[in-house]
This record gives sequence, C-alpha cells and structure tokens, in this order.
Amino acid sequence: MITLSDDLGHLSYVVTGDGPPVVLVHAGIADHHMWDAVVPALAERHTVIRYDLRGFGQSAPPSGAFSETDDLRRLLDHLGHERVRLVGASWGGRVAVDFTLTHPDRVHSLALLAAPWPGYGWGAEMIAYDEAETEALAAGDLDAAVDTNLDMWVRGPARTWDDVATGLADRLREPIRTSLVNQDVVGEHSQGVVRGDLSGISVPTLVGIGTLDVADFQDIARRYAAEIPGATLIEFPAAAHLIALDTPAELTAALSPFLAR
Repeated sequence: MITLSDDLGHLSYVVTGDGPPVVLVHAGIADHHMWDAVVPALAERHTVIRYDLRGFGQSAPPSGAFSETDDLRRLLDHLGHERVRLVGASWGGRVAVDFTLTHPDRVHSLALLAAPWPGYGWGAEMIAYDEAETEALAAGDLDAAVDTNLDMWVRGPARTWDDVATGLADRLREPIRTSLVNQDVVGEHSQGVVRGDLSGISVPTLVGIGTLDVADFQDIARRYAAEIPGATLIEFPAAAHLIALDTPAELTAALSPFLAR
C-alpha cells in the first residue's frame, strides 16, 4: 500500500485500474481488503481507489481531531481527482453520505451498502449486540468482542455459520481486532457525522441492502432510498451486512452499469 502522511498520522491506500475514478470506502469492522473480490471487474473500466480509514487496517489511529470527509478530500486532492464515484459499505456508507453533503460538486454518483443512520432508534438485536461487545471489552476479553462482531455482522441474525462461506470469518478477525483496539482513540478524536438534508443530494444514488441483515439496517436502507431523490433500492437475498463479501458477483453486476452512467 501507499502511505499519505500528515500531521495526524497517515492514511494507507491502493489504486488499481484505469478510467473514471471510483472510491470504495470500507465498513467499520473491515479494511480495504473487503473489496478484493469486486475490484478486478471494476478496474477493467475504472481507476479503483481503496483506502483504510484512520485507525483501521494499515492507517494509523489519529493523533488529534479529524473528520473522515476531510481525509477523503485530502486523498482525492493528493491523487488529482476532482470528481469521483463513491461506494461505501456500512460506516463507509455514512462517510460517503457525509462527503456528498459536504462536497456535492466532487461526487458523480453515490452507492450506499447497509449504511447506518445517525440517531436511529436501535431495536433489541442491536442493543443486545452493543451490550455484549461492551461487556467483553470491559472484561478485557478482546477475543470475545471479536466473536460478538463476527456473529452480528458476518453471520447475521438470519443464518447459521454453516450458511457462511468457509474462511470468511477468519479473513475479518484481524481487521475487527484492529478496529476494536483503536475505537476509543478514533471515537475521541472524530468530529462526528455531517448533518444535512438528504433531499439535497442530486447525484444518481444506489442503495443496497442484504435481506439477511439486521432488521434495523433493512429499515434504514429503505429510509435512505425514500429520502434521497431518485435513489434506487436493490436487495441482495443471499447477503447479510457485508454484501461485498457475501455476494461479490451480484454486487459487481449491480454496480457496473450504475457506475457506467
């Protein structure tokens, strides 16, 4: 990976392919590798940019106040891209929304995959997950906290581990561990989400959701699709929260024509 250093640490990124630029922003329990299976097809027609958010993957945790939108702007300026197609998964989807609200002239199109909704009133499943993770971390049991996240975000509430692709959980153990180790410092220095009117988003928007995901996120996806003018909602029947990992071929088939618009 390539390193972009600044006074807060550094961002690590990788660029593949050639053509109109596409930025893939990873989920909050992953890193840039979550996109590995979709990159080859996208890179046939696009310059595909992947980076690790601060405190994730190979990017250093922040040493001071930062915002994900500023980080993305800085990376695009460094790479010389004025306008890009944005694809974000889970927390990365919210980063993509915030960037679009803050820099609408720099976004050609927007794809959101299971993005969270700020201030959402979580249901019992999410509350139980949060309590279990908090309890494990308070006890100093990082392995238990990792397992809690794997159960919630990789297996999901609607299937057993027998239904999950072999090796998928193992691929995410280290990224989840890194995110948990760094989450306090990231949370301390993050300037939070951008508040803005989604009805002002005027770029083509695709909203994706796995029908095996937590019910709250399925509701949120429909909310994004309803609030963003002209947004298209696509459901992935064989996917839980991490669509790019569960059904990469189906995701690529949906993204390719959308990004070509």
